Amino acid sequence: MKYCTSLLYLLLLSIQTYSQPALSDLPTAEEIAFVNVNVLSMTGEQVLMNQTVLIKNGKIVQIGAAKSVKPSKNALKIKAKGKYLMPGLSEMHAHIPVADSTGDANVRETLFLYLAGGVTTIRGMLGNPYHLKLKQQVAKNEILSPRMYTSSPSLNGNSIKTPEEARTKVTQYQKDGYDFLKIHPGIQLPVFEELVKTARQVGIPFSGHVPIAVGVRRAIDFKYASIDHIDGYVEGLVSLSAKVDSSANGLFGVNFTDFADTKMIPELVAKTKAAGVWIVPTQALLERWTSPLTGDQIMSEPEMAYMSPSVRYQWRGAKAQLFGANYKPETGKKFIDIRRQLLKNMHEAGVGLLLGSDAPQVFNVPGFSIRHEAKAMANAGIPNAEILKSGTVNPAIFFGQEGEFGVVKVGAAAELILLDANPLTNIDNIKLLNGVLIQGRWLSKKMIAEELTKIAKKYEQD
Repeated sequence: MKYCTSLLYLLLLSIQTYSQPALSDLPTAEEIAFVNVNVLSMTGEQVLMNQTVLIKNGKIVQIGAAKSVKPSKNALKIKAKGKYLMPGLSEMHAHIPVADSTGDANVRETLFLYLAGGVTTIRGMLGNPYHLKLKQQVAKNEILSPRMYTSSPSLNGNSIKTPEEARTKVTQYQKDGYDFLKIHPGIQLPVFEELVKTARQVGIPFSGHVPIAVGVRRAIDFKYASIDHIDGYVEGLVSLSAKVDSSANGLFGVNFTDFADTKMIPELVAKTKAAGVWIVPTQALLERWTSPLTGDQIMSEPEMAYMSPSVRYQWRGAKAQLFGANYKPETGKKFIDIRRQLLKNMHEAGVGLLLGSDAPQVFNVPGFSIRHEAKAMANAGIPNAEILKSGTVNPAIFFGQEGEFGVVKVGAAAELILLDANPLTNIDNIKLLNGVLIQGRWLSKKMIAEELTKIAKKYEQD
């Protein structure tokens, strides 16, 4: 798992020179109406056909048959006949850069990329004091961005080496105002126990990786808010009789693929469900990273044009490193299959799933990688409706804000995406983005395309 952290730090330090469109240049109005649109409210399975959705001051105020809802003459009317309106998607394992001496261009570009992919909520998973100020700016609509939640700085084997350090940092991070603690590998068990104890005392949840010394079963017992990457679960399928070296697990347990006993999946999944632990699979990340596909094959995807040449080079290197002398394609395929079995069993058992891809990370372009994640979940046997819920309703429930966002209903925030086709019938239809409504501003398909072209052209010149 060491690959993830080191590559991410390199990526977030990449200097970019992108200027977001001025907020004043984006279409907005006190009243906005989607006219004659089909609505996926995410409050039920039924699609509401030919509706008008009326929005005032960023909130949904009326939904009804197009002939019965009458926007005012000054309303911004978005004609949407034959299109589908749904809540924007959440990226529940996002990463946000930090402004440096050159400015915040990298930050603004990353935030725009999320929006360009239909992501209207992000949960930042590598916090920094800068993000606390950024979150306030976003809440005040001073910067174009998805809704934002942010973790603490990384808690890992280097940042907290003693119980005293754990207690001090957990207490401070809660006072600072971070939404939750980010757990990384390397924490020793006595230190982690103090982390958990202190977190409960001060009232801050924790999410992320499962340190080897903790193990997935203890992690579940400790009641992580979410376990990301399905981390620790492959290792949890290895019996003690296998006598493996726990430190030799490789990338999320890939080295233990041949030792994993899938008959243990139901017990581990049932334990997860009983504890109420949410799962952020990041399945596409692991499928793309460990599959027999070459880096060049993945790099041919159109969205790669929105990443700098240096980042693309790093991603190819990460794939090549994993594809070392000991790589076996059949092991990669088996590893992916085991993860799919885990994911499907979690769904069938009612474990809470949250849509997250880990972007920007290896081959994961912000905003666009969430589409690969949705497809990976579908390939694991998750129904389209449940995939959409994992990126809309479920995040709101997770944050204790059910009904405030993630749904199309009266009183909810108007953080919406307009699609050209129904994603319930084909999950790939989330790619057919016609526009995004965020912070009371309408980002049309044309505007998004123009901004993406600017980003791509900039990197052609690098």
